[in-house]
Amino acid sequence: MKGMREFFKEEDGMGTVEVILIIVVLIGLVIIFKSQMTNLVKSIFNKITTQANSI
Repeated sequence: MKGMREFFKEEDGMGTVEVILIIVVLIGLVIIFKSQMTNLVKSIFNKITTQANSI
């Protein structure tokens, strides 16, 4: 019985669960906004190449 109480009081795994949940949320956001992020990155790289050619 004492071992069960110690097991439920132990909080070592909480950090792992939180990190996994954050990763899942970030992956979900990437999937939802994939096209918008792709367009943004393409436009940034186009501006970089255009301005680099003008130098």
